[in-house]
Amino acid sequence: MRDTLRSWAETPTRRRIVDFVERVSGVGPGAVPAAERVAVFDNDGTLWTEKPMPTQLHYIVQQWAAAASADPALAERQPYAAAVGGDFGWLSDAVDKHYAGDDSDLKLLIGAILTSTDGVAVQDYERAVAEFYRSARHPTLGTPYRGAVYQPMVELLRYLEAHGFSCYIISGGDRDFMRPITSEYYGIPPERVVGSAVGLSYDAESAEVRYGATFDFMDDGPMKPVRIWTRIGRRPILAAGNSNGDIEMLRYTQGSPDSLALLIHHDDTSGRGDAPYDSGAERALAAAAEHDFTVVSVRDDWTSVFVPQAAAGTA
Repeated sequence: MRDTLRSWAETPTRRRIVDFVERVSGVGPGAVPAAERVAVFDNDGTLWTEKPMPTQLHYIVQQWAAAASADPALAERQPYAAAVGGDFGWLSDAVDKHYAGDDSDLKLLIGAILTSTDGVAVQDYERAVAEFYRSARHPTLGTPYRGAVYQPMVELLRYLEAHGFSCYIISGGDRDFMRPITSEYYGIPPERVVGSAVGLSYDAESAEVRYGATFDFMDDGPMKPVRIWTRIGRRPILAAGNSNGDIEMLRYTQGSPDSLALLIHHDDTSGRGDAPYDSGAERALAAAAEHDFTVVSVRDDWTSVFVPQAAAGTA
């Protein structure tokens, strides 16, 4: 077990995780049947870095910049102006404003996303996203995106699986943007990825499933428990998140007779990982004591942050 969670420091947080997992996977009165050992994880900021902007925005920025190059008038309005100017701050602030309850800029983002995927076949989008992952590098870390994955969280996934857990991703990010890499990066197959989605339809002429011009649902906040139930059909017993959008998922998980709710806190000032930030997580951090969330301090609870460079590979 020491080797399994080797990037976790010997802290009360680690002991709470181990005590919980050993209790529910054991043979005593606290044991939980394997079929009910469901664990759910947010993605951005929980399994890999989300700053200076969520990874999907990096991909989309490239699409918007190309669109603005073809039609210069687009560059005069957001979010195309941010894409052309490399204004990561505006893009990141749009997401933070969403977590604070202001969706004015998020609506602009979603509208532009819908424009870029309307009519595209799902397999074509999958191939384009896979190519992005093969060639793109994180804008501030400079590594391939595989190198932006949190090593302690990958170890936690393997530890849970070794104790009979089924692990799922429950993210506000686009489901189909995550699916091409979740098996390779996290060991989670695409059928266990639950995320936001654009509406789909079947095109009989081409025999393809294609994206439409409307947004189907945003898998964030109160929608996360709804999507967990519709996709999994079980209440989780362990959940991990990092933002205000994960509060409802953490609270829903706590409805199980025995549960563990983990809240990742990006508080490390050492420079070995993400720059510290609380933006977008203020309400979650404030609610942690009231609701008994286990706050995972990147500074204190993790001895390393990102997967080793040898494992990350090169682009």
